[in-house]
Amino acid sequence: MPTASDQTPRWFRQPRRSWVLAALAPLLAVTAGACGAAAPEASGGSQGAAESGKLVVWDWHSGDAKTKAYYDKAKTDFEGKHPGVEVEFVAQPYDQYYTLLGTAIQAGKGPDLAMFNGGAQLRERAASLIPLDEKTKDLSERLTGWDAFKDKGTTYAVPITLQGFPFYYNKSVYKKAGLDPEKPPASLAELKADCAAIKKAGTACFNLGNKEGLGIEFFLSGFAPGVFSPQQYDAWLAGKRDWSSPEVKQIFQLWKSSNDEGWYNQGVNSTAMFMDQFTMFSGGKGGNVIGLISDTAHWKDFDEFLGPDLGVYQPPVLNPANATKTYLPAEGGIGYGVMKWTKNQELAVDLVKSLASTDALKLFYGNAGAIAADTTIDTSDATVPAVKSIVSWLPDSKPLLHTALSAKTLDLIHRLSQQLINGDVTVDQALTQLAASDK
Repeated sequence: MPTASDQTPRWFRQPRRSWVLAALAPLLAVTAGACGAAAPEASGGSQGAAESGKLVVWDWHSGDAKTKAYYDKAKTDFEGKHPGVEVEFVAQPYDQYYTLLGTAIQAGKGPDLAMFNGGAQLRERAASLIPLDEKTKDLSERLTGWDAFKDKGTTYAVPITLQGFPFYYNKSVYKKAGLDPEKPPASLAELKADCAAIKKAGTACFNLGNKEGLGIEFFLSGFAPGVFSPQQYDAWLAGKRDWSSPEVKQIFQLWKSSNDEGWYNQGVNSTAMFMDQFTMFSGGKGGNVIGLISDTAHWKDFDEFLGPDLGVYQPPVLNPANATKTYLPAEGGIGYGVMKWTKNQELAVDLVKSLASTDALKLFYGNAGAIAADTTIDTSDATVPAVKSIVSWLPDSKPLLHTALSAKTLDLIHRLSQQLINGDVTVDQALTQLAASDK
């Protein structure tokens, strides 16, 4: 998990101007080749020797039409430098991705490179990856979001995107409810009043899918900047978490009471977050949604359907005694690491560099809408107001709270969030279990 010293993203420490310019600037047996690639080799025994073989990359995006240009560019770049080495991208289903990767790790064989979410998913598998600090020094200044891909101060993956939880809203739904479409909620009172009005007008105030239990991750990290004091927020990231604090209880009480008060669409625990929750929002069936800025469910996806009706805001201040101002929770999003069993680690690192090249990441941003981790990409010509707002907030942002938790505690919080919605546990009982898990 992030330490006290590295909990602040490097881009947070950069001058705002630089960011406005820079950022605005089938299973395991899917194919035999997917798991058992021919190891790249060099023959001739001299510099410039011929190379051959194949590197296999696992991810959950290479089958997406929107990211095709990004992967084509990275592959062309790498194979141009290493003409005898083939690259194979294998898109695994996201809902099974870490299970499949875990099986490969247990077997000690599988892809040469793998995509990871920053935070717990990366930390839990760090022992199966090679350290990259010395091998990627040339990327350290150009890319940002590194802290999310570290374990105990060592870097195990290279960030390609940033991740954050802005609140997106539908101005048309606000108008229909008699609300000012240019004034999203900034306080708890305004949030409750807006939700009551939107519900009365016949629309869900928020779209929420918690079938996988992921909704509570978005809720905790999304609302915490407006509840926790800066000191409490930093302590949480540093591992000093007080699950009995009034602030933590406030967030979990709101999770429970907001459902009881009818803020959400029907069937929260039977609705998948990816992508049913976000499809409902794009279809005008909700006033608000806590979305992403990385590889999906972001400004570009929503703009495609909502156009000028798409708005975005930072977390409202729910506890003014602690949080006098709010900020966007954001950090490194997704990245690539090199598996320990890879026969030619240097070639694999070169492929990571092609996947993180500026030219490739420009395509990931432009075609797929991901906020790239590359600070040299100029997005100043963006025409969607939401992305301009998001990028302007990045210099003041802080890491996501849920990614500081262990995979074990995340699994527990998923189950408890569903039980809270169903009324099977109380908030106090849930927090007691989480405190015991998070030791």
